[in-house]
Amino acid sequence: MASILVIIPAYNEEATVAAVVHEVRQALPEASALVVDDGSTDATGERALAAGARVLRLPFNVGVGGAVQAGYLYAWRKGFQVAVQVDGDGQHQATEIAGLIAPILSGEADLVVGSRFLHGDSYRSTPARQMGIALLRSLLSRLACQRFTDPTSGFRAVGRELIRFFARNYAYEYPEAESLLLARRQRFRIKEVPVAMRPRQGGTSSLRGWRSLYFMLKVFLALGVIMLRPPERVNAGD
Repeated sequence: MASILVIIPAYNEEATVAAVVHEVRQALPEASALVVDDGSTDATGERALAAGARVLRLPFNVGVGGAVQAGYLYAWRKGFQVAVQVDGDGQHQATEIAGLIAPILSGEADLVVGSRFLHGDSYRSTPARQMGIALLRSLLSRLACQRFTDPTSGFRAVGRELIRFFARNYAYEYPEAESLLLARRQRFRIKEVPVAMRPRQGGTSSLRGWRSLYFMLKVFLALGVIMLRPPERVNAGD
C-alpha cells in the first residue's frame, strides 16, 4: 500500500479541525493526517494535535495556496507516494477519499479532483458564486483543452511526481484553478470523480455576494499569466 498523507490547511478552524482529523483517521487509518496551521490566532493547532494529527505551524498567515504548498513540500521530503487535500472547515467527507486516490493507485491519473458538479449540480451556493464558477469552468476547460466541472474544488489527490512538482511550483493567490492549468501544461493526467460535499461546518467564507464574481475576474487574469509562461519540468532528484 502506498504511503498517504492527508493535508489539511486550516486558518482559525478551531471549531471544526478536530472533527475533520477524527473523520480522516477513521475513514483512512493507514494514512497520516497533517494539519498546516496557517498562522491561526485561535486554538486550531492545539485542537489538531489533540485529535492525533501532525501539525505544521506557519509563523504567519500566508493563504491557502502557501499552506497547501507547505504540505506538498512536507509530503515530498517525507517520501509520501500520495497526498490528499482536505479543507479544515468540514465540507469534505473523508469517506470520499478512497474514490479520490483509487485512480492514482491504479496509475490512471496524476491528479484527481472531487467534483460537486460532475453528475449534475446538486451543490447549492449563491447565484453570484454559481455564475462565477460557470464562467471559470468554461474558461479553464478551453485553456486546458480538457473539460472541468468543478474548478474551485480543493478536495483532491495527487501522486508522487505531482507532489514533487507542486512542492516547487504552486499558485498562492487562486490555487485550485491555477494548479489545474499548471498541471495540464506539464502534461500531467487529471481526472474528476463525483463527490458530495457538505456546507461549511464552521466559520464563514470570504467569497460572499458579488465578491465571488470579483474573485473570478482576478482568477481569469491569473490564468492568462500562466498561459504566457513556458512550461517547466522539475528535474529528477530536485
